[in-house]
Amino acid sequence: MRKLSLKLPNMILLSMAFASGVALERSGTIVFWTDPYNYPELMRLLFQHLYLVAISMAIATIAGLAIGIAMTRPSLRRYCGVVMYIVGLGQTIPSLAVLALVMSFLGIGTKPAIFALTVYSILPIARNTLAGIKSVPLSILDAARGMGMRSAEILLNVELPLAMKVILTGFRVALVINIGTATLAYLIGAGGMGDWIFSGINMMMTDKLLAGAIPVTIMALLADFLVELLSVALVSKGLRLTEE
Repeated sequence: MRKLSLKLPNMILLSMAFASGVALERSGTIVFWTDPYNYPELMRLLFQHLYLVAISMAIATIAGLAIGIAMTRPSLRRYCGVVMYIVGLGQTIPSLAVLALVMSFLGIGTKPAIFALTVYSILPIARNTLAGIKSVPLSILDAARGMGMRSAEILLNVELPLAMKVILTGFRVALVINIGTATLAYLIGAGGMGDWIFSGINMMMTDKLLAGAIPVTIMALLADFLVELLSVALVSKGLRLTEE
């Protein structure tokens, strides 16, 4: 009975994979992907989507870390509430509205899409950076100061390593949100997998819709898995064992 219970998850996954394959075949999605005329277009849209995500996440990560770290410094803590409120405004506005507002002063194309995606991705990184550094015990900080470490050394060698797990959680959330939201970039002429998704909806072509939606889902799942691997490399073994 125990062996059967261990095999049950694998059996469920195999059944789901088989059912998904049948559904994709019957909807014509596999034929659509493998069409010699559609394959180059798929590669082009994937590259556009990944480009938007990579550039916007790079900017959002730098800005989010900078804001989160700055708001934990004694001289700037008084402004923490106001700054985090301003940063959070980007996510209180619906993504379509953010794109429309950005388009009104940056026009259409890649630049406004990257700007909007960056605004939409900063909050989780900044908030988790702030929370992670704040969660470092004061006793550890006092011990570091007692060893003669300067503020910059404490930040790099104590605070950031101890807060890394929380920071990576915020990065993971921002990355997954970014990948999904990037499909809307098509609406302002930036391309990406949203091209096939919205075209499939407008033309009532299920195969084209799924051909655009499934790669986005796979990208989000793969990104989540890669961030988990990154956490193994960046989070110290002692902290991982403590959490386990």
